[in-house]
Amino acid sequence: MKKLKIIVILGQTSAGKSDLAVKIAQKINGEIISADSRQVYKGLDIGTGKITSKEMKGVSHHLLDVVSPKQKFSVVEYQEKCIYAIADIVKRDKVPIICGGTGFYIDAITKGVIFPQVPPNNKLRKALYSKSAIALFVVLKKLDPKRAKDIKNKNEQNNKVRLIRAIEIAKALSFVPKITEATPPYKFIKIGLYLSEDLLKKKIEKRLLSRIKIGMLNEARKLHRQGLPYARMEELGLEYKFTALYLQNKISKQKMIEKLKTEIHQYAKRQMTWFKRDKEIKWFDASNTKEIAKQMQALELQLKNK
Repeated sequence: MKKLKIIVILGQTSAGKSDLAVKIAQKINGEIISADSRQVYKGLDIGTGKITSKEMKGVSHHLLDVVSPKQKFSVVEYQEKCIYAIADIVKRDKVPIICGGTGFYIDAITKGVIFPQVPPNNKLRKALYSKSAIALFVVLKKLDPKRAKDIKNKNEQNNKVRLIRAIEIAKALSFVPKITEATPPYKFIKIGLYLSEDLLKKKIEKRLLSRIKIGMLNEARKLHRQGLPYARMEELGLEYKFTALYLQNKISKQKMIEKLKTEIHQYAKRQMTWFKRDKEIKWFDASNTKEIAKQMQALELQLKNK
């Protein structure tokens, strides 16, 4: 029995994933499921580059604006909601297209990752978040050296969210159990987009300045007025972290822009480090529009012959 085909568009920030996903969806009667760990939050629009209604061009999108940014949304919750969205799309005879740059979310679906069932410990998380990534890594290394080594090998030792969750599980279970994988009931066609270093830096700067111009700072002010604490904005990372620091007069506007350009570029490099482990991904230079157009035609044929 043939497995149902699901398309996955992934890769670096600024590479044009959302635009490509919409074009493919229009051609193959598809619907898009977001795989972005910050676009699940309501109100985090300009800062995350969330696709607008106009840009959607009538294509249905799922798992955007799922929860208040005051709450925390886990990868386990994402996995459950994404599985439901896939079933709903398939039931209506449409093709699911997963699109995003959060590798952990994509692995949770495409690799059938099974996570340890440990509820969040908000008191512990609050205490740990005040520590640096270096200090958190030292704590994890003492609790579970194997998990610490695994995180280091994946170049995730500066990811505070990942470190805190590992420590949380280790303290609850006395060790960090191995995250296992089950065979998913689908066939995933994975398309990766990347940009050359020079073009990536230019696009990151251009997009950042555009977001500031159209109201990223006002969006951050509005979120704070609506009750989102600056500490939580800093937890949300990147654009929200540095706008929060600016709004608290902890850094200048110029410093905010320079830090963001550097941090977003570093984030894009971490995305590639994560995705390069997956040998199923077929990579395309995002600036090579002719080659991508050919791939779209090949996809149409693949799906017609499913």
